[in-house]
Amino acid sequence: MSSLFPLFLKLEGKSCLVVGGGLIGLEKVETLLRCGARLRVVAPQAVPKIQQLNVEKQIEWLERPYRPEDVAGCALVIAATSDREVNRAVFEQASRRSILCNTADDPPLCDFFFASIVRRGDLQIAISTTGQSPALAQRLRREIDAQLPEDMGPWLDELGQLRREILRVMPPGAERKALLHSLANRGLCPAEAGKVYLVGAGPGDPDLLTIKAARLLANAGVVLHDDLVPQSILNLAGKEALTISVGKRCGQKKITQAAIHELMIVSARRGLSVIRLKSGDPMVFGRAAEEMDALREAGIPFEVVPGVTAASSAAAFLEASLTDRRRSSRLIVLSGHHAARTVPEPDLWPGALPPDATLAIYMPGQDLAQVAASLLRSGLPGAMPCVAVTDASRPEATYTASRLSGLAQMSSSSAPTLLLVGHAFDAVLCRSAEPGRLSVDLRSALPASLQA
Repeated sequence: MSSLFPLFLKLEGKSCLVVGGGLIGLEKVETLLRCGARLRVVAPQAVPKIQQLNVEKQIEWLERPYRPEDVAGCALVIAATSDREVNRAVFEQASRRSILCNTADDPPLCDFFFASIVRRGDLQIAISTTGQSPALAQRLRREIDAQLPEDMGPWLDELGQLRREILRVMPPGAERKALLHSLANRGLCPAEAGKVYLVGAGPGDPDLLTIKAARLLANAGVVLHDDLVPQSILNLAGKEALTISVGKRCGQKKITQAAIHELMIVSARRGLSVIRLKSGDPMVFGRAAEEMDALREAGIPFEVVPGVTAASSAAAFLEASLTDRRRSSRLIVLSGHHAARTVPEPDLWPGALPPDATLAIYMPGQDLAQVAASLLRSGLPGAMPCVAVTDASRPEATYTASRLSGLAQMSSSSAPTLLLVGHAFDAVLCRSAEPGRLSVDLRSALPASLQA
């Protein structure tokens, strides 16, 4: 019997036959009904429960002795009478027609054996002793059932939904395989709930990480990071951490926001320390509000660890204060992602913009003409200084300065860019070697020995 092949059959809607209407036959009937099989019972007499199922039209009961033609058209046959000769006849007829047959309590007359089953929703654990000792199989079933968490069924539903989402949006490869295996790696015993940290990675320079952010990365179990987080920061994560990119570049998503929520929740429920690593500061255009809402709803503890936002880093790079009290008394932080729409509305700012404000426009997009048009409609003069800073804080950082009137002609970059607008940057224009325009590479400011 060592050559048995374990498998799970799909019997929903398929015709199955049970010969015998006693208690053993009833047990097989109830088992097959749970699989959605279309059942016919043949027996001169039947226990009350089988009669009731017949009245309720859940099964068809033929109140007569077995006939050889009864097995025709069946996907599966069960012989469960108290007469071994009848059972043998059922088995032989099924075998002639290549139909799988099980004979109750008679292993030689069986093509397959029923297993003792532990069920948690779609999760099924089948235990078989090849008919040698059903009592042992039942004991093992009870022991496993006592140890298996009751919520495994709903958890498996969530896992299946998340798996389908990951297969849809992530390409095949080692990263996807590691992610799927990690999500399924749940202990049988209830684990202490983990925690999620929404951590700011800053603008890209590892030296600008907070000490707390670096410490959390070193002890992380899972790191879910934006695409803009550089490898130099990801290298700070512990060797055992599972590091997964969940960001998007140029509008191309690797995974949906809902799936990111699920990844955080599932990982934390496994007792892991989960780092949701965001470029800049998590609370500035980082979808932190949506993620915090999802974590609260799931009852997952979380903490926000601030990071240096792009506006601060860009100002430091330019050596220009965002709030120079001689020129700018207020700072307005905007998102320009909608500026890429085919129509200019809605504008970046409703109504007139104060002329003494400094604007920090995140994600201005690659079509600066629409941004310029929106700012002009908001009342800013064409002479207003504009500075586009790319890759702030990184060795490859550059900036380009222009008047607002020339912003539409300013070259754009696919690299992370922040657009700063306001009189606080008058001096940046004055430092321009070419009137109205300036481009500087950070490497030029380094000592010659470091410019290699």
